[in-house]
Amino acid sequence: MPRVLVSDKLSPTAVQIFKDRGVEVDYLPDLGKDKEKLLEVIGQYDGLAIRSATKVTEKLIAAATNLKVVGRAGIGVDNVDIPAASRKGIIVMNTPFGNSITTAEHAIALMFALARQIPEANGSTHAGKWEKNRFMGVEITGKTLGVIGCGNIGSVVATRGVGLKMHVIAFDPFLSEGRAEELGVQKVELDELLARADFITLHTPLTDKTRNLINADAIAKMKKGVRIINCARGGLVVEADLIAALKSGKVAGAGIDVFETEPATDNALFGMENVVATPHLGASTTEAQENVALQVAEQMSDYLIKGAVTNAINMPSISAEEAPTLKPFVKLAEVLGAFVGQVTEEPIKEVEILFDGATASMNTKALISAALAGLIRPQVADVNMVSAPIMVKERGIIVAEVKRDKSGVFDGYIKLSVKTEKKTRSIAGTCFSDHKPRFIQIKGINLDAEVGQHMLYTTNADAPGIIGMLGTLCGKNDVNIANFQLGRNRPGGDAIALLYLDAPFPEKALAEVRANPSIVSAKRLQFDVNGM
Repeated sequence: MPRVLVSDKLSPTAVQIFKDRGVEVDYLPDLGKDKEKLLEVIGQYDGLAIRSATKVTEKLIAAATNLKVVGRAGIGVDNVDIPAASRKGIIVMNTPFGNSITTAEHAIALMFALARQIPEANGSTHAGKWEKNRFMGVEITGKTLGVIGCGNIGSVVATRGVGLKMHVIAFDPFLSEGRAEELGVQKVELDELLARADFITLHTPLTDKTRNLINADAIAKMKKGVRIINCARGGLVVEADLIAALKSGKVAGAGIDVFETEPATDNALFGMENVVATPHLGASTTEAQENVALQVAEQMSDYLIKGAVTNAINMPSISAEEAPTLKPFVKLAEVLGAFVGQVTEEPIKEVEILFDGATASMNTKALISAALAGLIRPQVADVNMVSAPIMVKERGIIVAEVKRDKSGVFDGYIKLSVKTEKKTRSIAGTCFSDHKPRFIQIKGINLDAEVGQHMLYTTNADAPGIIGMLGTLCGKNDVNIANFQLGRNRPGGDAIALLYLDAPFPEKALAEVRANPSIVSAKRLQFDVNGM
């Protein structure tokens, strides 16, 4: 039974979901704050469910010898060392949709608070001052709202802005014209947004490209009296530049929910009359906290029990619905990669994966990850579908994907071709109704061969005596042959043989096979047949 640790506060309903799905769960909500204790126990768990308090560092990941998945109840994964997790083969999931509405509503609330100076007016009124003439606001209606980042949260803000009768413009490199039209917004470039917007709201992740997006140069392009709202990430705004603009009057007000350094207990923005500040409350509603907790429990359980991958940061998603159909082809892709990886000794330059027929409409990203994992496992034993693409990229290997309609007798198959400095190797396979992977072509030679745990693969010229020679050598070395598959491209041409053995082929016997002048090459193969 898989075992999950919940090291931050999660709702009881979420904890119950783990139990109902057949996952053993330890709920220790304060453990995330005790780094040493967490390091001590993390090796016992297959899954780790967190919020923002637990820091999943490289050191923690190194100690997590059994960890397969980290689930973040929320959208931000700044507290997880994703590169370290990926290298270790640990899936990192988040819940990007659970708090979209809540965060969007907070941005709209800050916009209203800025427009009508509500926090300052509230404080003044509570103090009995009744300063009615002091707090002159601006209307929202008819103003231009600039949305930077029009994804899950930004699109909700955009539609709310449209509902408020604002002119909404959006900058997002991934926003299509069709989607913009559907939302009722105008897609513009960043400089145009900065120049036109009366209110600017940020809803983009923090990356190398977006860090310090709102700086002195960007502010200089804005109209005088603009109001800026940030409910995304603190590093998007250079706080020193914003403060200078607030003091000069270039920026009339700012609604800030996130800060460069958090927790923000001391910040130069604090105390400024034209700043509305909240302590990272974007996702802080009862509904959002419950939603993300339930989602992360469901996602982690689906992965640990069914192999379904949802909202993963570092791996292609595999839905619970497609997992049963995809699983045999994931195994097939891994086996094809493992075959080529075991017979290829020289450095690999390029990999091409062809998806023919039905496989072309499958989740090919997952299949590619599986093929790459099998391919480099002979050199890196602990690689998996998460870490394989990273390791292949680090080695400078070019990976190409080709899809095509059905072209032969099989409803669908996968063909893996690998290029080295000297040659190109290829192998193709498919899954029949029994869901077991089968080799259907090796070196361009057609055959129908199952996958065995221990095998011997030989290439040779098609000539009499090869079968007898191999059988004699196996008998001489006390090797039992369970099955034998042959293939050739033409009489007297190139031929291949696959021997299915009860145990690994002995090194001494392998040397004798290779010494035979009729044999071009001979390789021992071993495959993980669990689940086949």
